[in-house]
Amino acid sequence: MAEDKLVIAGREFNSRLMVGTGKYADFRQMAQALEVSGAEIITVAVRRVNISDRSQESLLDYIDPKKYTLLPNTAGCYTADDAVRTCRLAREAGLSDFVKLEVLGDEKTLFPDNEELLKAARILVKEGFTVLPYCSDDVILCRKLEDLGCAAVMPLGAPIGSGLGIRNPFNIRIILENIKVPVIVDAGVGSASDAAIAMELGCAGVLMNTAIAGAQDPIAMAEAMKLAVIAGRLSFKAGRIPRKLYANASSPLDGMIG
Repeated sequence: MAEDKLVIAGREFNSRLMVGTGKYADFRQMAQALEVSGAEIITVAVRRVNISDRSQESLLDYIDPKKYTLLPNTAGCYTADDAVRTCRLAREAGLSDFVKLEVLGDEKTLFPDNEELLKAARILVKEGFTVLPYCSDDVILCRKLEDLGCAAVMPLGAPIGSGLGIRNPFNIRIILENIKVPVIVDAGVGSASDAAIAMELGCAGVLMNTAIAGAQDPIAMAEAMKLAVIAGRLSFKAGRIPRKLYANASSPLDGMIG
């Protein structure tokens, strides 16, 4: 698997697991979970990062920029203008121009607002950002985002933080068949098996936060997710056996004593 790199906008990564930095008990627990997960891409909510007063403690104090690729996200943005402004702020503050774009539709479902998402993506791509949009599991929307120049598409598996897993694997499969940029499941993962399923479908990666940070033992869950993503990718590459309605004996009948 050493040669099986995740490639996004020409950049290579060994890990296909991306993790967030919110909801941990403290920054030290967060740092330990990041280390154990093996993730190389770390998403941070720009609204939660103290970038104006660096004399105060910040999660950035616990993230080695030489080890991790920061992926600032626009969590909490409900309009294209707000999301674009947040990305510009992240770039000006020296965080990154490699961004996770979220434009939410409402506070109850946290589903993306497709119209505003496309509007924001178009502006950010033109301004030179590497855009990874969180989106609904809609192949038409994903195609439009790809056509705009987004470096990947990140359809939800289920609502953010719900832990419901991959609710519509068939939509994900359709997206995978029609989209050339990396497809990364973002949101909804609750257990290691959910992560493995996403990878077995053929997704390029999985992004999660609550599934690890909200677990009873976040450190153990971080390791479980690391192994699940590896196992799921190996399973996909190996090629599963066809599903059959009836049994198929593992041992041959030839040579049996009558």
